[in-house]
Amino acid sequence: MLEVGKKAPNFTSVNQNGEKVKLADLTGKNGVVVYFYPRDMTPGCTTEACDFRDNFARLKKFGYNVVGISKDNPKSHTKFIEKQELNFDLISDESGEICEAYGVWREKVFMGRKGMGIVRSTFLLDGSLKIKKIYDSVKVKGHVEEIIKDIQEIQGK
Repeated sequence: MLEVGKKAPNFTSVNQNGEKVKLADLTGKNGVVVYFYPRDMTPGCTTEACDFRDNFARLKKFGYNVVGISKDNPKSHTKFIEKQELNFDLISDESGEICEAYGVWREKVFMGRKGMGIVRSTFLLDGSLKIKKIYDSVKVKGHVEEIIKDIQEIQGK
């Protein structure tokens, strides 16, 4: 299990354009917000992505980049980005290795049925990829605002 203060697992995967990217390459001046979501184009995931989109400039002002990760393929990510006019990268984790490394691939209950899936989670990482905050089983409403408040606290603003 990942812990605050420890180094986050680095990864290499592909973004929506099929380009190979590493977590270290996606980090802003002060850090990166890495969020895991279940699936492109679903209502909760769309709401969350659009909230990050709408607050992206604020996060950049604090020196943070945003990256979303799901098991969807790059083609699905491209459609999602185009449809929602997203302004940040989406990373494809079709193998599930990144989800496993971050501990977000877990048993879930949906409509009374148990199954494995991505538990909506976010990791706030500093510029050296150390975990500053872990948000587990995220509720979409107000989540991005909570992250911004935490960044302001960290930066003493």
